[in-house]
Amino acid sequence: MPWYNGDYPPSYKNQPIHIREKATEIANEILKESGDEGIAIATGLKQARAYFKERPKESKKASTRNQK
Repeated sequence: MPWYNGDYPPSYKNQPIHIREKATEIANEILKESGDEGIAIATGLKQARAYFKERPKESKKASTRNQK
């Protein structure tokens, strides 16, 4: 089941908004390819964290944008 419009896996609940949104985006793409929710959820979160770790400026922009 894909996740959209604030609907996201429970394990993303305590993540910062920018990571949660990116992880959901990644997980949805993985879900389309594999069909395995467990793998999609875990991989989405792992890759979203790595994405923002490599791009700390984008993380700050995303946080500022989401607070408005």
